[in-house]
Amino acid sequence: MDRTSTSEPSSLSPKSLRTVAVIGLGTMGTGIAEVLTLAGRDVVGVDVSAAAALRAGAALEAATARAVERGRITGPERRAALARFRTSTDLAAAADADLVIEVVPEDYDLKHEVFTALDAVVRPTTILATGTNALSVTRLAADSAHPERVLGLHFFNPAPAMKLVEIVSSVLTDPGAVAAVTDLAHELGKEPVAVGDRPGFVADGLLFGYLNQAAAMYEARYATREDIDAAMRLGCGLPMGPLALLDLIGVDTARTVLEAMYAASQDRLHAPAPILGQLAAAGLTGRKAGRGFYTYEAPGSSAIVPDALTPAPPAARGAGGRAVDLVGVVGSGTMASGIAEVFARAGLPVVLVARTPEKAEAAKGRIAKSLARAVTKGRMTAEERDAALAAVTPAGSLDALAEVDLAVEAVAEDLDVKRELFAALDKVVKPGAVLATTTSSLPVVACARATSRPRDVVGMHFFNPAPAMKLVEVVRTVLTADDAHATVRAVCARVRKHPVDCGDRAGFIVNALLFPYLNNAVKMVQEHYASLDEIDAAMRLGGGYPMGPFELLDVVGLDVSLAIEKVLHREFRDPGLAPAPLLEHLVAAGCLGRKTGRGFREYAKA
Repeated sequence: MDRTSTSEPSSLSPKSLRTVAVIGLGTMGTGIAEVLTLAGRDVVGVDVSAAAALRAGAALEAATARAVERGRITGPERRAALARFRTSTDLAAAADADLVIEVVPEDYDLKHEVFTALDAVVRPTTILATGTNALSVTRLAADSAHPERVLGLHFFNPAPAMKLVEIVSSVLTDPGAVAAVTDLAHELGKEPVAVGDRPGFVADGLLFGYLNQAAAMYEARYATREDIDAAMRLGCGLPMGPLALLDLIGVDTARTVLEAMYAASQDRLHAPAPILGQLAAAGLTGRKAGRGFYTYEAPGSSAIVPDALTPAPPAARGAGGRAVDLVGVVGSGTMASGIAEVFARAGLPVVLVARTPEKAEAAKGRIAKSLARAVTKGRMTAEERDAALAAVTPAGSLDALAEVDLAVEAVAEDLDVKRELFAALDKVVKPGAVLATTTSSLPVVACARATSRPRDVVGMHFFNPAPAMKLVEVVRTVLTADDAHATVRAVCARVRKHPVDCGDRAGFIVNALLFPYLNNAVKMVQEHYASLDEIDAAMRLGGGYPMGPFELLDVVGLDVSLAIEKVLHREFRDPGLAPAPLLEHLVAAGCLGRKTGRGFREYAKA
């Protein structure tokens, strides 16, 4: 092979990439072909399967018909687009392509075979792009005839909708080829992010570690698949839960990516959870097989159907609880007033206790302002506002909680403070009442042991802002009574929240999955792999996250985030969970996020 080509990819421009070949016409390849065709490129779709080629053509016809119906293109534009697309089962059809995008299955030998065949077919100046997200772009380049023209071009599924494209350079890649493909991505309406060659790149490098931990959490029977997925959708605003997403990606594909990530990082958090291998070996690879973590109507269907693992309806799981006619909330901060508002808006009388009558009145004042905003936005009537506000009774002493049926504490996240409070509640609150803590990271059983009635103590972790967030993690200790647990589930349903069950361990569901992901994002920046902006953009545009990890860290507070990560590390003793030094340094410097005007980014003073 001649690797001393005098070709100059650096002279390329996106306009010169007029003809593009897409090798592999599965879901991803077909989506990429659609994007390119609608953008005015001549596209050759190549697949060894004639049936796949026919499906790709039919998919493009259907997609362009929908685009006409929605007014995105005209009829003549549709006809022109369809005329620009042709398919073949012969790789030689790519001979005239200026750019070739390979999206065959994630198997190095198969990809190498495709690239070797392309070397004998295309021009020396043709850019060869691999769609891999796990295999080495550098190795593919080094094994090709013209390594300078090989790069990675990683689209996200579904390609027509997802804005992110990761453009992967190896040490061998000509910068001109990267520039041409980057400009093309912009022309396609995508947001390109330049990344180096390592398994997973940015988005999947963060996403797959999180998915792996979710699979391990389910495998350990810590929570049901439904509760894990609901917790991450409702607690983090994600478009899909992690186990449903694994089924969509393909369990076997996810395992391949994780194997590559572990081989590169040796981080145990990337070692594929055994259940992924078990499901893959059994052929239960997700939606494409009709069964993975969930069971589907048919192979390829997105409709989940009940199976032997489907839990009882939520109402049944809340049956057998104790009567709750009066609720007490302890605390005067944002979370306490938000929780009190939730109960009051549902028609439950609330006693709101703070350290002084003045603090209690101030907390009720915050509730009044929140209710007024709800009226202004048309979310409730003035009469409903008045009724909710009247349901809140402020008090400056715990003695006011004597007759409550449920007492919820929302005081400082300090175990000594909480234990002291629970000991006091034990003496004041009537027998048979349920005592709940809103802790997000401390052991619930420690609060329970501070009382003479640990069977009545449960975790009830609301998310901020409590009136808006639907999720409540219901945390059961080894001492919690069945009817106490059922009581909290029933109350959650009554106040229109979604309860998920979990055991009493650090982070529960949401924080145990969220904060290692955030920590890994910090490590990426620390290692100079990608910038804050690139990582935030990758997770918003490629993962569908409402906020990038650094946006979220600055909102949560770097000190709060560091404290949670330390708790997780201490609980699970996994080196991969050790807080990133960069996070520790920023906290030590007083850069705590938005609240101090500087965290990972700087903010204008209010």
